[in-house]
Amino acid sequence: MSAPAHGSPAFKKAVKESKTLKQQPNNDEMLELYGYFKIVQKEDISKAAKPGMFDLKGKAKYSAWQKVVDAKTTPDQADKKYVEAVNKLKTKYGTQ
Repeated sequence: MSAPAHGSPAFKKAVKESKTLKQQPNNDEMLELYGYFKIVQKEDISKAAKPGMFDLKGKAKYSAWQKVVDAKTTPDQADKKYVEAVNKLKTKYGTQ
């Protein structure tokens, strides 16, 4: 994930903290963070290129993002959910 252009101070702190976990979160956890991150950054899924047929990683990321869009999650809600998710991951994995 790139440096966040948008988001609350707590969100920006959580982005940094997510990179200091002692263990990489599992795929589902990473995809959850990705979906929230894209919403907070106010990126438009309708303008994003769809991943190719053999791009399984890209498809998973796009699907995670679409799931958050379909839930009609606002950027503010996604901001809070991202912070909550990172806090759970810090408890689960610890930080360096």
